Amino acid sequence: KYVDHCAELLADDLGLDIRETIFAKNPCEADATDRLAQTAITQPALFVTEYALAQLWMSWGVQPHAMIGHSVGEYTAACLANVFSLPKALHLIAARGRLIQGQPAGSMLAIMRSEAECQQFVSDRVSIAAVNSPGLCVVSGETAEIDGIISRLNRESITCRPLVTSHAFHSPMMEPVIEPFADILSESELHAPTIPFISNVTGDWITDQQ
Repeated sequence: KYVDHCAELLADDLGLDIRETIFAKNPCEADATDRLAQTAITQPALFVTEYALAQLWMSWGVQPHAMIGHSVGEYTAACLANVFSLPKALHLIAARGRLIQGQPAGSMLAIMRSEAECQQFVSDRVSIAAVNSPGLCVVSGETAEIDGIISRLNRESITCRPLVTSHAFHSPMMEPVIEPFADILSESELHAPTIPFISNVTGDWITDQQ
């Protein structure tokens, strides 16, 4: 029922019923795969799935004392913590996906190396997008640059894996999105979280002020 409710709330923002993509009759068909690979659809689909799963667990009596979510997952955590309402969260995620979809394509690459070792790949066209563990980082940037890094790592027998993504998330290629998204966010009424969650920016507990 949570997926149904979210789909109804998203209909105007997306101009489609997201259930038709999430529950495609044949998810391996090219059309279904292509739709789900589009950031404007991927991000709302992720949020809906995460939110519905969390609500299912809570309906079973599993109540969170603290939360952490990566990227879209942090919005899910914030919504569950009552920072903003579900309709507002869905509106924000749809706007975020739409704005990102409008940016130039890019690539992301997971590298089995430390943050210090991955600094050598950083330039004005490539950034370290995430430090997932002491020995696993993700770099993000222009596709040609990422392809060059892949070739180099393959020659050096260093394990890496391209991520299935349409854009260079968490990189300067996203900067054009910041101002218009901040304008949309400024229209939202925000509240201090009722459940603690971790900030993706600081790696520490989100503060009431933040």
